[in-house]
Order: sequence, then structure tokens, then C-alpha cells
Amino acid sequence: MKNNNFRCVFEFKIVLFFLMIVSFGFAQNRNNIQIGTIDSISSKVLNEERKIWIHLPRSAQNTGFAKQKYPVVYLLDGDAHFSSVVGMIEELSEINGNTICPEMIVVGITNTNRTRDLTPTHSDVDPPFVPQNLSEQSGGGEKFAEFIEKELIPYIDSKYPTASYKTLIGHSFGGLTAINILTNHTNLFNSYIAIDPSMWWDHQKFLAETQKKLANKNLANVSLFLAAANTMDDTMDIIKVRKDTTLFTRHIRSILDFNDFLNQNKKSNLKYQYKYYNDDNHGSVPLIATYDGLRYIFKFNQLKLSIPEQVNFNKAVLTKIEKHFEEVSKHLGYKVSIPENTVNAYAYQSLGKKDMDLAGYLFKLNVVNYPNSPNVYDSLGDFYEVSGDKKNAMLSYEKVLVLDKNFPETKVKLEKLK
Repeated sequence: MKNNNFRCVFEFKIVLFFLMIVSFGFAQNRNNIQIGTIDSISSKVLNEERKIWIHLPRSAQNTGFAKQKYPVVYLLDGDAHFSSVVGMIEELSEINGNTICPEMIVVGITNTNRTRDLTPTHSDVDPPFVPQNLSEQSGGGEKFAEFIEKELIPYIDSKYPTASYKTLIGHSFGGLTAINILTNHTNLFNSYIAIDPSMWWDHQKFLAETQKKLANKNLANVSLFLAAANTMDDTMDIIKVRKDTTLFTRHIRSILDFNDFLNQNKKSNLKYQYKYYNDDNHGSVPLIATYDGLRYIFKFNQLKLSIPEQVNFNKAVLTKIEKHFEEVSKHLGYKVSIPENTVNAYAYQSLGKKDMDLAGYLFKLNVVNYPNSPNVYDSLGDFYEVSGDKKNAMLSYEKVLVLDKNFPETKVKLEKLK
């Protein structure tokens, strides 16, 4: 009877696991699909109220993960790019068991005065790109950086389950801001994605100053992904444009010059990748460039197991997984445990093969790593039940209901053992 009970439990858990990894990631509330919440912060630096859009990973919304911490993505022009970036990160970190990037908190910084905040220096009138009204508003970038450093990041860290690793993503003037912060506030973020940045700003004076400052700067602990869109007309290509001197190619020429500088300045030790998108213009490039940027920056995160390793899981495969997350921890700068769902799936697989030592080790490992998760105690209870240890099975099931009373399957299993 116990074997039959176990078989039902085991099959249920495996089905649940696969349902989980393919399920749609956005939180659902009755008839609404929610991808985040709107928060706000009163800024003394900027002398205004700033709205911020917050997305938490699904696991952060589960009380069982109360002690888990997450890297944070700070997204400029958040009101424009929030939904696409959130969906992308969920797809790459949660859906179908993907580990291409970590599960992350997304903080979308919405705009009040975009020109003021996202231009690092004041620019004189520079037709046709900087008319009089833009010139008058420009140059508040350092104040904005101060807001991010002294107000926004501390606020996010105090309210949400953040880890220390931070990424900044910006497009156009946002990309300009990303390069400014990388240059002048280098360690404020661990990694930067600058998408088609306006490196032509202030008659290219900003570009010249940036190159001068970065020439002797140590960027060993920083990653940058730089994207350039095709902003040329059909008579131009990436070779011809370098010889052009017209105003309308200054945008792409400035990015090309900046890329040349970064490639030549090897002594900075910057972890750097550049990509040109011939089939995308300035407006369409953020989507694909963010995707490529996330894959580049977090290329260390993906757990790669062959099909035979997944099907024939054993101690050697477990050792490989443990070493992988040790390396991930080194990159992120804090301890990253093997995800609960990964350990749980392989624990049940081992239990199904009657490898009791390996199964027991895995179930207990999850309890150590995720002590506030009701599910890990429910799974450990299953292990003890199959092992014939009725006392510890009941204790584990009781622990589930202490943490969360809404586990009907656990209640049924506990009643059967009484």
C-alpha cells in the first residue's frame, strides 16, 4: 500500500514540476494579469515624488522563499520597457526550467523630466537634435545619479529581498546615462546594458571626456554590453559611414568611435561585448539588444546538463550541479543555492530509483537551503513515509501546516498516518 501511495505522490510531484516550469509566469489575480506593482519614493535630491514600477519573481511572492535574495535590474525609461523586460527575464530565468539568467527583481524608473534626468551635462543648442527647449532643460544627470545612489537603491534594498548584484539598462538618453554612471560612478552597478546610446551628446564633448576618464580606469569587476542600431540611410553602410561628416550620421559614428576606444583600451579589464543590429532602427533595437545583453552578462548562470545526465541523475551529476552554483556564487558575489525545484525534482527521481541515500541527502539539502518553504517539508515527509519512518513523516507533514495551513494534500497524508 505504501508503494502505491508513494507512486501516486511521486507521479503527482513530477506532473506538478513540469506544470510549474511551463506555466505562464505573470501573477494572476482573478480576471487580471499582473506583472508588477507601482511604488513611489519622495526624493529630496530631485525635489519631487518619483513613481517606480516593481516586478518580483514568482518565488519571491511565495512565503516559502522569505529568505531568498535576488539580483536587481534597474531599468531606465521604465514606463516604456517594463513589460518587455519583465517578460524576457521571466522567460530566461523561470519558464521551462531556464537558468539563462537568474530570477531577478526589476525596478522600472519612470520619467518626469526625461531630458533633465538622462543628460549628464548641459548642452548648448545643437540643431537639429538639441533645440532651445531641450538645451534649457539639459544637464541634470549627476543629480539623477545621486538620486539613484543615495535614495532609490537604499529604498529598494530596505523594502524588497535584494541581493547585492545590480544591473542598469538604458536606451538612447538612457544609454547615455548608463555610460555616464559606468564612467563616473563605476561600482554603483555590477553590469550595464547601453542600447544605442546618444554618445553624440553636447557636440561629442561627452564622448571625449568619457574616453579620457576611462583611459586609466580599472574596470575589472564591471560588465558592459553596448548595442548600436542601424540609423543610416540606404546609401550608407557600417564602413562608409565612418568617412561621413554630416550631422545625421553623428549618432552612429559616435557609438562606433566609442566601441573602437573600448576595444583598444585592453588594460581596463572591462568585460565587454558590442553588437551592431543592421536590421533594427533606433526604436526597434531595445527588445533584441536587451535579450542579447542579458545573455552576455549572465552567461555564467546557465546550468547545462545533457539529456543522459538529466535522465540518469546520480552523485556525479549532483557534484557537477553543486560546482556550477559555486561558480555562479563567485560571479554574483554571494552564496547561490541550487534552486528548490531542481533539487526536489532530482530527489523524487532518486527516490523512484530507490537510491535512498541520494534521495535523503537531496530532500534534507532543500530543508537546509529553504527552511521556510512548506513544500520542502512535505517532500521530506514523503521520503520518510516511503522509508517506513512514520514518526518523522508525521513531524515533517505537521511542519508544513505550521508554515502554511493551505496544503490540503499534506492534511490528507497526515490523516492517513494517524
